[in-house]
Amino acid sequence: MKKGYIYIVTNKNNRVLYTGVTSELKERIYRHKIKYYPNSFSSRYNCEKLVYFEEVGRMDEAIKREKQIKAGNRARKIKLIESVNPEWRDLYDEI
Repeated sequence: MKKGYIYIVTNKNNRVLYTGVTSELKERIYRHKIKYYPNSFSSRYNCEKLVYFEEVGRMDEAIKREKQIKAGNRARKIKLIESVNPEWRDLYDEI
């Protein structure tokens, strides 16, 4: 079974947070960056900066974790991001 990744992308000003799940992290973030799906939420709000990701052993576990993160409020997501990326750097080159 494929590994899963949960990620959070944001816009240039860190105002909008988008949480997603994928089995191909680098490819998925690249698609956010080029606005591959132009009518998607992340494209409309320019969410292309990867500020958080975690690897999970299986996709079904990743989907559960994504739902858990999405259920949290903005403050919890910010705390999660800042626990590993306090400067809110774009982590794309690190994957």
